[in-house]
Amino acid sequence: MIHKTAIIDSKAIVAESAEVGPYSVIGPNVVIGENVKIHSHVNISGNTVIGKQNKIYPFASIGNDPQDLKYNDEETKLIIGDNNKIREYVTINPGTEGGGGVTKIGNNCLFMISSHIAHDCHVGNNVIIANNVPLGGHAIIEDNVVIGGNSAVQQFTRIGKMAMIGGMTGVLHDVIPYGLSTGNRNTLNGLNLIGLRRAKFDNKDILGLSEAYKEIFATKKLAQNISKLNGKFKENPLVKNVIEFITKDKKRSICTPFS
Repeated sequence: MIHKTAIIDSKAIVAESAEVGPYSVIGPNVVIGENVKIHSHVNISGNTVIGKQNKIYPFASIGNDPQDLKYNDEETKLIIGDNNKIREYVTINPGTEGGGGVTKIGNNCLFMISSHIAHDCHVGNNVIIANNVPLGGHAIIEDNVVIGGNSAVQQFTRIGKMAMIGGMTGVLHDVIPYGLSTGNRNTLNGLNLIGLRRAKFDNKDILGLSEAYKEIFATKKLAQNISKLNGKFKENPLVKNVIEFITKDKKRSICTPFS
């Protein structure tokens, strides 16, 4: 159902099962999938592809120009997966030529009121971003991450899978998978053990990760600490994920208990 006051460009592709509410505006290069519900006063523009069963609430702005002074009207994209909830006043920008050209969001995410996804961000599946949280450009948020309200994520920062960021945290350092991080300038506060148990990971692997965590962060020399880990830790899939995250090429330093 499309409300009679909605403005949809003739070149836009909108699935027949989608709903578009009053006074919403959809631009010419937008593709909207099946069973998407767009509430009133939503603006969707740019080269934007929105998957199935998403809900977009009033006054969201999706696909408008990146907030990057280097952006010069080049053709870039925004790709949004399925079954996401995009609440009021959320803003999501497409990519830039210098950042790969694509902003990408996975499936089953919740973006709460006034959160912002900047250009060239990659957000995984089952991510929860609470109220008033901006992601700076080029941020990478892996699957099952939770970011508490009024936090801010600096550009080029990575947050590993199943990490949790406490409310009002300034995220300047990369947060390892399964990590807990808080602070005015974020520090590492341990592991998301409750989340790991709820996800039904093997208890042996969780205990191994806890032991490895102590050794990896025993001192500030992370590379040296990792090199000393014995074989049993390196066979643990949870520990492997953490090691790969730490040793991967990166723009930001790793968040540690010493940060």
